[in-house]
Amino acid sequence: MENFLHSAFAFPTVIFSFLLCVAVLYWCVAALGILDVDVLDIEADSTLDSVQPEGLAGLLLKLGLNGVPVTLVLTLLFFFAWVACYFVELLLLRHLPLGLLRYPLGLVLMFAALCCAVPITATLCRPLRPLFRKLEATTSKSVLGQTAVVRSGRVTLSHGEAILEDGGAGLILRVRADETRGFKRGDRVVLLEYLEGEHAYRVITEDEFQGL
Repeated sequence: MENFLHSAFAFPTVIFSFLLCVAVLYWCVAALGILDVDVLDIEADSTLDSVQPEGLAGLLLKLGLNGVPVTLVLTLLFFFAWVACYFVELLLLRHLPLGLLRYPLGLVLMFAALCCAVPITATLCRPLRPLFRKLEATTSKSVLGQTAVVRSGRVTLSHGEAILEDGGAGLILRVRADETRGFKRGDRVVLLEYLEGEHAYRVITEDEFQGL
């Protein structure tokens, strides 16, 4: 345990240890419905061969990290980079009298660890990509008019999630509504309209849907 803690909290491993803790905390918060699972998502897929996304979306596309939630990509990158740094520290760096050289060398190791993590993460994302596309295609418009249960603390025009029972584990969908409606966790809502640009659903109460 002592060797583990020493290596996990030595520079540069400690940077990825912190990022992994943030990622775990994020997933715990997302599981409670406080944040969307894909809160950091950007459009990194191009529907036309002639259209190439720019910026971060373009970088993800070039690295093969597109098509899955960005939060999942970052978590995997941090994990594999942490593993690389941890074992280099455990097996090599801790035995060398580096002194102040540890910091510039650590920065180089961080960059190298991330470079090694990218192809591994891309390989893991590849079989997951069709699953997310299938889920998006299945849930886009075929569930309109069905009733879901709000799982987030509130629903606004930019945030909100609901669970739609599908006979299995349930589908987690992004939902949107004016905050003045006061939707909260546990409320039953009806999926009225699919907002393609946001990959979310506009929701109303069951009474409104039934015209009561």
